[in-house]
Amino acid sequence: MNQDELVERVTREVMARLQDKIKELNELKKEDSGSGTGMSPEQLAGYIDHTLLKPGAVNTQFDQLVNEAISYKFYSVCVNSSWVPYVAKKLRGTEIKICSVVGFPLGEMDSRSKAFETRNAIANGAHEIDMVMNIGALKSRNLKLVEEDVRSVKRACRSHTILKVIIETALLTEEEKVLACEISKKADASFVKTSTGFNGGGATVQDIALMRRVVGPDMGVKASGGIRDFKSAVDMIKAGATRIGAGASVQIITGAPTSGKY
Repeated sequence: MNQDELVERVTREVMARLQDKIKELNELKKEDSGSGTGMSPEQLAGYIDHTLLKPGAVNTQFDQLVNEAISYKFYSVCVNSSWVPYVAKKLRGTEIKICSVVGFPLGEMDSRSKAFETRNAIANGAHEIDMVMNIGALKSRNLKLVEEDVRSVKRACRSHTILKVIIETALLTEEEKVLACEISKKADASFVKTSTGFNGGGATVQDIALMRRVVGPDMGVKASGGIRDFKSAVDMIKAGATRIGAGASVQIITGAPTSGKY
């Protein structure tokens, strides 16, 4: 069986399973309508990467990000690599993890540049790396380049550093989503992640269900992009997400107005 036939078969199988998952989610929604979400705000906070990636963000905004992460016990803060030293200093002595994006938000730079940024971010205090996949290479079917790009960042990670691969679902066909997840898994990434939040679209329940079906039960799935309320975040977790990326984290937990930081 050649590569195209394999991709077509895997896609058909995944899409069939996805339809079953959507039916299951619809049933869960019906049950929840009379019984609540089944998750407390405190529990949900432990899934959230509290995120500030906007260009032009200033130190006082990162101070607020850190303070909110400590106050609400979010899993991590997620920042651009240049801000890792700043938030690492602020978070010293806490249990809050630091996540750095790499190759953000386009993912089109040289793999060596991504690897260098990864090593530097880890040296400055990052515990997790969210890299952007080379989407152009994926769409060009240069799958060897895509895989090696992920592997180059994986090699740059220390053994205990979590690697998430942002596949930018809004730019991909269903077949490409399957390929992106399969390659990320093959390259030994820890998670696949939906979106940067900078290229249109965002996380959907359908995409999370598809990604979970492709990668199986042992790999993480991060829902990111456009999640702004408690129910939406819980729906992502029910669909298979094990992490939520959001700039509206406080609004999600408390219902307070969002500052639109993502």
